Amino acid sequence: MARSGLTGILLVGGASSRFGSPKALAQLNGETLAERAWRTLGETAGGRIAVGKQRDRLTLPFPVLDDGSETRAALAGLVAGLRAAPTELCVVLPVDTPLVTPALLQELANACADAAAPTTSPLPGAYRKTALPVLERRLVAGELALHEALAELDTVQLEVDAALLVNVNTPDDLRRIG
Repeated sequence: MARSGLTGILLVGGASSRFGSPKALAQLNGETLAERAWRTLGETAGGRIAVGKQRDRLTLPFPVLDDGSETRAALAGLVAGLRAAPTELCVVLPVDTPLVTPALLQELANACADAAAPTTSPLPGAYRKTALPVLERRLVAGELALHEALAELDTVQLEVDAALLVNVNTPDDLRRIG
């Protein structure tokens, strides 16, 4: 059940150079990865924001907030989403992790200090607005590795079933999970 006081942030993706086309528009079981992630966030959080690059001109069934950065990095989308979120606590889902469940996102939100993430990856994750100063500073400095930012924050790391964290980077990755 969607939780009020929680905002879901969808990172719609970047250049998708390894995939060969925008991952957000790739199909899995009759829906695009973007639609699937948007649905997952809708089942998790009381509000949702999709963040990306307007210049990518992705045709999606929901609005996309431009991240306002020339940089192509998850950190840019995370910063923009946290800034725009009406709530203190957010869950963040990249479009290329289609097996993440609402239950996992809720678990991350429940565990969140400044941040909560799987031990193996900084995304998906839960982040509070208290993380913004560190994230903004790192973005301006060009220090884009989100896992390094977690080391500067009060971060709770959770053991998560690796099967839920499958990342779709190539068409073969998508075929394997379809």
